Amino acid sequence: MGPIIEISSLHKTYKGNSTPALDNLNLEIVEGASFGLLGPKGAGKTTLMNIMCGLSSLDSGDVRICGFSVKTDIERIKTLIGVVPQSLALYPSLTAVENLKVFGGIYGIPRRRLADMTEEFLNEFGLWQFRNRQVGKYSGGMMRSMNLIVGLLNSPKVLFLDEPTVGIDVQTRHNIIEYLKALNGKGTTLIYTSHYLNEAETLCNSVALIDKGRIVCSGNPAKLIADNNCGNLEDLFLKTTGTKISNA
Repeated sequence: MGPIIEISSLHKTYKGNSTPALDNLNLEIVEGASFGLLGPKGAGKTTLMNIMCGLSSLDSGDVRICGFSVKTDIERIKTLIGVVPQSLALYPSLTAVENLKVFGGIYGIPRRRLADMTEEFLNEFGLWQFRNRQVGKYSGGMMRSMNLIVGLLNSPKVLFLDEPTVGIDVQTRHNIIEYLKALNGKGTTLIYTSHYLNEAETLCNSVALIDKGRIVCSGNPAKLIADNNCGNLEDLFLKTTGTKISNA
């Protein structure tokens, strides 16, 4: 398969900073990949994710998603992607059903179709019996599951996941990862960032390590680990960036 995301000569420097957040960064992500974007704090991965999702501007270079440029076609791109942010993008005073009605309305999903999707997703993640409870009264794992459901509503070709399992119990994390594996197996491209490197090894068939705004290395994680004489992805991370990743 060809690239679904093409990043070329991408540069971004925030106002007041002399050091670029992204420094002539180049990267291709093939369609159908489960791609892990990994790096220490301040490495540039959040900036890169924000530019790809249309949440931040770039200074120079380009990002093309499904052939469309973020500089000229971001509204078209937004119809093709789903975003699961680290910060919970939910209305805590609304129930699960009410939240999905709001977001489904934003996407223009027909009422009958949205009702079917709501029941399907809430059953999938064990939330159906809590559908009329205010989301603000959910556990952390339940809210993370709802956050993921919202990102899936428009059936995206590319799903961006920023720390999708941070701060939740082991069982919910396992359920989310297994769901994402199955989703990727059906053809959805995943762009994933996390501090859980063992999770990244399990979920991702391709990774890029970013540090100081540049790609340090990229490829199949197992091959990168073997080629660099490392025991696991965390060892590779430490060897290539000189920094131990923080779970904070």
